[in-house]
Amino acid sequence: MRRVEACSCSDSQNRSAEARGGGREHDGLGRAGTRGMAIRTSSPPLLRLLLPVLLLARAAAAAGGAASEFDDGTSPKFPGCDNTLQKVKVMYWVGGDEQDSLTGISARFGAVLPDTAGEKKPAVQPDPKVGCAKSSKPIAGSVAVADRGECTFIEKAKTAEAGGATALLIVNEEDALQKMVCTDKDPPPNIKIPVVMVSKSAGDKIHSAMSSGNKVDILMYAPQKPPFDGAIPFLWMMAVGTVACASVWTFAVVGEEPKKNDAALDTEENPADAEVVELKTMTALVFIVTSSLVLLFLFFFKSTWSAWLLVFLFCVGAIQGMEYVASSLAIRVCSRCGEAKVKLPGIGNVKVLTLVTLPLAFIFAGVWVAYQNSSFGWVGQNFMGICMMILVLQVVHMPNIKVASALLIAAFLYDIFWVFISPFIFKKSVMITVARGSDDGPSLPMVLKMPKEFDTWNGYDMVGFGDILFPGLLVAFSFRFDRIHGKGVTDGYFLFLMIGYAFGLSCTYVGLYLMNSGQPALLYLVPSTLGVISLVGAIRGELSQLWNAKA
Repeated sequence: MRRVEACSCSDSQNRSAEARGGGREHDGLGRAGTRGMAIRTSSPPLLRLLLPVLLLARAAAAAGGAASEFDDGTSPKFPGCDNTLQKVKVMYWVGGDEQDSLTGISARFGAVLPDTAGEKKPAVQPDPKVGCAKSSKPIAGSVAVADRGECTFIEKAKTAEAGGATALLIVNEEDALQKMVCTDKDPPPNIKIPVVMVSKSAGDKIHSAMSSGNKVDILMYAPQKPPFDGAIPFLWMMAVGTVACASVWTFAVVGEEPKKNDAALDTEENPADAEVVELKTMTALVFIVTSSLVLLFLFFFKSTWSAWLLVFLFCVGAIQGMEYVASSLAIRVCSRCGEAKVKLPGIGNVKVLTLVTLPLAFIFAGVWVAYQNSSFGWVGQNFMGICMMILVLQVVHMPNIKVASALLIAAFLYDIFWVFISPFIFKKSVMITVARGSDDGPSLPMVLKMPKEFDTWNGYDMVGFGDILFPGLLVAFSFRFDRIHGKGVTDGYFLFLMIGYAFGLSCTYVGLYLMNSGQPALLYLVPSTLGVISLVGAIRGELSQLWNAKA
């Protein structure tokens, strides 16, 4: 089997392999053309660069959480300052036209917001705008919109209440939500109006509308998370289905069959097989380090341009994935469709099928970019993501469970550190902060997502590509191992790994529901996949064979 190591390959290792029953030609796009049914994939270098980005995309699965997700129970509580910190829906109207709602956080003190929408009130910015002194503008009967700074949150709230405001909305100085709590030395605030904070980018939208002379109305309430989230079963089926489909794709769709003898596994180059990137132990660890650096970069330098960079990288990988999937299916239906070629100046021979599928993939990606924030944008994102993951699992191979152990255990620790331990160092969970993104710019695209139809927030349930790809590498290995060694469904490993992956993903969502906080999916997926194949292999006496395999 021809292998291309993920690190430092010499030119002599990248020789062209001959196709089964005939020679191979390269089309002008760097993809190997074939005769017959098989679709050969080259290993696009950009896909290797995308892997660390895909790894950190697991953050999205941990970014769920309930309406009380901010309440960590660590700040002092006493009468008058014992509210639950709640996620607040801030709806606003400009000139009578409803705008996209914003997200805020309630204070430990003040009146408790209702869980259903009530009556909207006019928004007024006090003067001075920080709201620390009596306003020269009348604010009675309005929602006072004050900037953070110069005095405490409690002092702002008392000033707004004394001026007759029905609520206080504080705009933070940064794109984050600050917990507004009391200290042990504070007297009971006894504030009777609700106090809410929004991020700087969210507050800027309201400020911009008011400074333009428009009438702005605001309505704030704290809707509760529904007891049942109907999107999760569909998301679960998409993730499990993607792993199963990508694992068997080469055999079921492309039509390639690995050699069923151990000797074939040890050859440097098998002309019958596709070119792949074979992971090594050190490469797996490099992925973790690189992903951590990317995660920190996005945490400290979160901006619109960095979000668009991720969108660009996603589109590049998705275009390659869509072209590969479309070509594979076309040749599966019509085996001669991949034979026709045309010669293009400066490029060389290019398959006609590529000239059809590649522009269509570009167009699909372009339309998605234009409408990614629409109500149906998630459909295109899921389709593009699934196609890309199918391609990645054909190009990137896990050779044995030795490499799998290095990658998955490192990723397991990576998840736990950046979700649970990072708040003690960086004051907040780095992974969940990056996954949530900001109110400006596009959201993190490296996820499968489903809209929460029964949730007042109208948000999304998500699972990161990394939570599919990295366990998926092990599941795909188990399928290749079974085929090579002539194992069936019952005496093989693939079925056990699929059941383990499905069970682990189920446990992720159960943990999310029970703990009301973000859950790193690999906390459950690594034991349910790597643990399962190790246990079954040990029981069968095949653990050494799995550890040193070259599948």
